[in-house]
Amino acid sequence: MGMDHRLRLRSLLVERSLAFGDFTLSSGARSSYYIDARLTTMSAAGQLLIGLVGFAAVRERWPEAGWVGGLTLGADPVAYAIAHRSSLEGVPLDAFTVRKKPKEHGSGQRIEGGPPTGARVVVIEDTLTTGASALEAVAAVQQEGIAVVGVLTVVDRQVGGLERIREAGHPLVSIFTAAELLEAAGHAP
Repeated sequence: MGMDHRLRLRSLLVERSLAFGDFTLSSGARSSYYIDARLTTMSAAGQLLIGLVGFAAVRERWPEAGWVGGLTLGADPVAYAIAHRSSLEGVPLDAFTVRKKPKEHGSGQRIEGGPPTGARVVVIEDTLTTGASALEAVAAVQQEGIAVVGVLTVVDRQVGGLERIREAGHPLVSIFTAAELLEAAGHAP
């Protein structure tokens, strides 16, 4: 992955997604900082950069993957940016979304975008804390007979999520750690 693109993405995450204060995380834990990666991944510049950096990470680590996606909402802009970039590169990776619960009408699907049984996918997470969202997405796609080859996260908060995912048998790549963002922001991790 291009170092310049990665550094630009890091700067954008620090500028748009990193906040300091007193926060309660989805896990219930308290934190003096909060990372809302969606503020970056949903921006025009963020879409370009996460597409470039995320696509390179997926192709380098999991060249056998044909799909990227994860639990809505955090994974969606990341997966779509990677899918778009893959098309431009001529190595298409399709995107999918895992609903938090199955639709109550129509087809009743939980997974949108259609990876078929046997497809090889990378599950996407925007900010990894406990790993619960990523593991929920993994379980949902595996229940449909879809093979998870790995997990890619934009930012690992470094509070046990990586270990939980690896203990569950899934290789994980994080584009950034919280420590990298905090250091870039001038705050000691």
